Amino acid sequence: MSSATTHIDPQHIEAMVRAAIAKALGGAAQESGSSYVPKLVVSISARHVHLTDEHVEKLFGPGKKLTPDKDLYQDGFYAAAETVMIVGPRRRMLPNVRVLGPTRKASQVELAFTDTISLGIDAPVRHSGDIKGTPGCVLVGPAGAVELHEGVIRAARHVHINPRDSAYYGVKNGDFMSLTVKSPQCSVTFDEVLVREDPNSKLEVHIDTDEGNACDLDHATTIELKRLEPCKCHGH
Repeated sequence: MSSATTHIDPQHIEAMVRAAIAKALGGAAQESGSSYVPKLVVSISARHVHLTDEHVEKLFGPGKKLTPDKDLYQDGFYAAAETVMIVGPRRRMLPNVRVLGPTRKASQVELAFTDTISLGIDAPVRHSGDIKGTPGCVLVGPAGAVELHEGVIRAARHVHINPRDSAYYGVKNGDFMSLTVKSPQCSVTFDEVLVREDPNSKLEVHIDTDEGNACDLDHATTIELKRLEPCKCHGH
């Protein structure tokens, strides 16, 4: 009577164990034996504007296209050479606000809280693209002006992430994470960091100017990103 021997690959078993640990810990710890560590970048997203092709022409002239000036960290995105003035109620203004490219299907203005105070606009915290029912403003360029009836938001913090890094942290698109920034003068943890997964994304957290100043990001000594565990609240 003969018996077949099943070969078990130790490396395969180790990989499965590492994956299980990563999922359980949300990637907070580096697993033993793993050589891959995601490169985390945290960027301050200053006030900026996204425009449609139509609005580019109205603001900068017929046939005008955005002029790429500086590549952003995410491939295919750039800060354009063009800037606009944002005009809010009672003619409060923010001059020289950068336009980001490429163009979009709907124009959108992303501001920090202090910017909205300066403009006198009560802008809600929204994720990019979610502009229905938001306040509007007037954009002024060298060739004309555009009145937006909606589109002014305070951009919610979020993380751009690819599937490999999502697996490392144990998260998926639409989940939330927390970002802890420790600096010599302060330590701040930001919750509700939305996961925006895309195969072409590089790992990057976006926070606004106010948030970057609050945590003194420029002098950060430690930065930690981890999965935000669901609230286990008890009640009736």
